[in-house]
Amino acid sequence: MKARIRGAELAYDVRGSGPVLLLLHAFPLGLAMWDDQARALSGSFQVLRFDCRGFGGSPPGDGLLTMERIADDAAGLLDRLQVPAATVCGLSMGGYAAFAFARNHPTRLRGLVLADTKASADTDQARRARAEQADKVRKEGTAAIVDAVLPKLLGKTSHEQRAPVVARVRDLILANPPRGITDALAGLAARADSTPTLREIRVPTLVVCGEEDAITPPAEADALHAGIAGSTLELIPKAGHLASLEAPDAFNRALETFLRRVG
Repeated sequence: MKARIRGAELAYDVRGSGPVLLLLHAFPLGLAMWDDQARALSGSFQVLRFDCRGFGGSPPGDGLLTMERIADDAAGLLDRLQVPAATVCGLSMGGYAAFAFARNHPTRLRGLVLADTKASADTDQARRARAEQADKVRKEGTAAIVDAVLPKLLGKTSHEQRAPVVARVRDLILANPPRGITDALAGLAARADSTPTLREIRVPTLVVCGEEDAITPPAEADALHAGIAGSTLELIPKAGHLASLEAPDAFNRALETFLRRVG
């Protein structure tokens, strides 16, 4: 399905009924990364997900893909579907956007799930690396980003024992146009430090992290858990940065338990 949201054509998927779970995808994937969650949870919840501008079925926008833009598009989609509030779950880049959603649309937030993400902004070194990646993608296309990110996106166990997962993540990345990748790299580099946001979060919050996550390791999850009053922390064994894809059963159990607590 597609909807015109804030001047952009966004591809989205909605299934099930009940309390709404809004899923925000990681870089550089798309809404399809949440297929396992949509199947597992749509029997009890309404599961809503969308492709950010420049990913999957959503054409690129007119500028860098900021975390605020993703958050505002999410709120616009809730408006379109007449959903007053939702539990928002963001993984990696989706987590950064979830922080922006919490800041800019707090009344629309019933619960918050921060998966394999962190509060801090990019370091200068990380910004330079993103700029170099963007230059390479402009010259060589989307394939140029695969070898740069795939080794760290998945954990050791997945690389050694889950060849179908590795292939699927590769395909999800290659499905995106170069412009979407470069716009998102610029937005990621420009994102704000969300550390001050942690103490402002007042809704039930679940922090999830793969134990083998090399990009935002468990120490980052510990910091989120310590900074958000009343939050819950769940570590997923034998999973890396894409815990929802690498260990979907364990991820879904943690998510469903949390959603039932939120109500």
